[in-house]
Amino acid sequence: MSEVFGVNPGDAGAVTLLVVVVLLVLTGRLVPRKTHEDALADRDNWRQAFLESEAARKVEHEQTGELLEMAKLGGHILTALPHPGHADEEEVNAGDRMGQAPRPRM
Repeated sequence: MSEVFGVNPGDAGAVTLLVVVVLLVLTGRLVPRKTHEDALADRDNWRQAFLESEAARKVEHEQTGELLEMAKLGGHILTALPHPGHADEEEVNAGDRMGQAPRPRM
């Protein structure tokens, strides 16, 4: 047999093999199958959550664009309305008072 790290594997005993396995477990290079499967499942769950999040972000982005267009339209409508300072102020202000009857003209 060939040597591994200067040691002939045929000469190594059960204690040496146990020490190597324990060292592999402690360093994280040897994990139980269940732990490995859980890690893979977590990775897949994160991937699915990311895809759902990106889909929701895309919908939100589209809705934000639509809302901005509506706000621009509302701004254009408001700027197109007549300004109170340019019309007969008494007629315009008579309808602006909430719950009050217009003042009679004298």
